[in-house]
Amino acid sequence: QVQLVESGGGLVQPGGSLRLSCAASGSIFRINAMGWYRQAPGKQRELVAAVAESGSTNYADSVKGRFTISGDNTKKAVYLQMNSLKPEDTAVYYCNAGDRFGNYQYRGQGTQVTVSS
Repeated sequence: QVQLVESGGGLVQPGGSLRLSCAASGSIFRINAMGWYRQAPGKQRELVAAVAESGSTNYADSVKGRFTISGDNTKKAVYLQMNSLKPEDTAVYYCNAGDRFGNYQYRGQGTQVTVSS
């Protein structure tokens, strides 16, 4: 099994920045890709960004140019640097991990990000 623990959420003003972190433990050899999804109240869950072990990345159009995902293959950790935050970025952000892009078998408990003045 794999356990994922997120940190770094919080309240920030529009235009501000936050950095989310996610650390994996357990059977981390199973992980070849990690990503962040988010879900806002009343909305469907959506992919924010993902990174593969190869270094390939994938971003939602709504965050391109503002968010940067990076990963640590040794530690099986993933980070999401979020800049120029907007109120519409408010959501619970979930770390996901799996054997390839789009196939995530594991999910963290989520961390709340609130963008508000």
